[in-house]
Amino acid sequence: MVEELVIESYNPWEMALAQFDHAAQYLDLKAGIYEMMRHPKRELTVSFPVQMDDDSVEIFTGYRVHHSTARGPTKGGIRYSSGVTLDEVRALAMWMTWKVAVANLPFGGAKGGVICNPKELSESELENLTRRYATEISLLMSPEGDIPAPDMGTGPQTMAWIMDTYSMHRGHSEPAVVTGKPIEIGGSLGRLEATGRGVLVVAQEAADYLDMALAGASVAVQGFGNVGSVSARLLQEAGARVVAVSDSRGGINDPGGLDIPGVIQHKKETGSVVGFGNAEGVTNAELLELPVDILAPAAMENQINEANAPYIQAKLIVEGANGPTTPEADAVLTERGCFVVPDILANAGGVTVSYFEWVQGLQYFFWSENEINKQLHQIMCQSFADVVDIMHQHEADGIDMRTAAYILGISRVNQATLLRGIYP
Repeated sequence: MVEELVIESYNPWEMALAQFDHAAQYLDLKAGIYEMMRHPKRELTVSFPVQMDDDSVEIFTGYRVHHSTARGPTKGGIRYSSGVTLDEVRALAMWMTWKVAVANLPFGGAKGGVICNPKELSESELENLTRRYATEISLLMSPEGDIPAPDMGTGPQTMAWIMDTYSMHRGHSEPAVVTGKPIEIGGSLGRLEATGRGVLVVAQEAADYLDMALAGASVAVQGFGNVGSVSARLLQEAGARVVAVSDSRGGINDPGGLDIPGVIQHKKETGSVVGFGNAEGVTNAELLELPVDILAPAAMENQINEANAPYIQAKLIVEGANGPTTPEADAVLTERGCFVVPDILANAGGVTVSYFEWVQGLQYFFWSENEINKQLHQIMCQSFADVVDIMHQHEADGIDMRTAAYILGISRVNQATLLRGIYP
């Protein structure tokens, strides 16, 4: 077992390019289109002042990157984190392009971020920051052109502020300019649970594909934010035995199974899963190496790397986070027979229901939660089947699910680009 390790020097943009290059070798791409796909379409960097509660003014830096518009308006979240970098935002925008293409949604990929620690800001400071950032990126943002959504450090309230700011500039309400809003102002039923529900659906599909019974299977979930906590709860409700979960402060492990609703309540009261009941404490690194059937990394990038991949015992990995596994780790896991459902497939539930919310906002016609979940289930199952089909088509090449998903996503963007042509 290795010590807790996060490879700070691993550049997410270089990782995204390496994954793209690996899959692109299986496609007959024109040189020009290949180069187009390796570069974001546009990037915006903004520095803006924010008035703080003590009347001082601080300068913050934010980004918005559009990777591709070949298949439609750009779609992607906004994260608030002290670790945000332009290369991270570029990588997340590229991953979103492939994700929406794999799900066959009419979007291109985008991402945004502000360098800040939201936990250190008051609500009024967060509102000031959000409204100013929204104003700065309104050069790119619109219901027809670029539709932001929540990500790490942001949520429904953040989206409400962005929607209101944009609407005030336009002189009328524009609910379709963002997704992930509160229900009361045009948000979609089922959106809050969508990413975690998508993780459940592909876990069920993968378990069926591997002839593994999900009921009774042991599960470890790294990351207990919205995605991780919902994934853990739904997996438990489906009959799985969730034995370990973690957050930024540490993790807990109970081989007999955790009471996930109890853990959720404990975190609400204390701010962390640490210290819940009689569960044993584990680090985030130790959680990844536990003897479980299913591992769901739902935290940060680069958590599964070449140093700890040889020690991972899970038979099935379902990636709730973006970019949790490095290319070097992928090679190790494939050689050891671990079945990995990649992020651009596994966590596409969020953007899928964001698509539903966007459509509802444009039409001012809203669906029931049952309709939302039914359509989500159908799209996730079809996406899984499409990726498996690509993997089987390249059986002679021995490709894994990640490469198959990239081949599918890249081929759909390539086809759209060829059909549209190069302007002028």
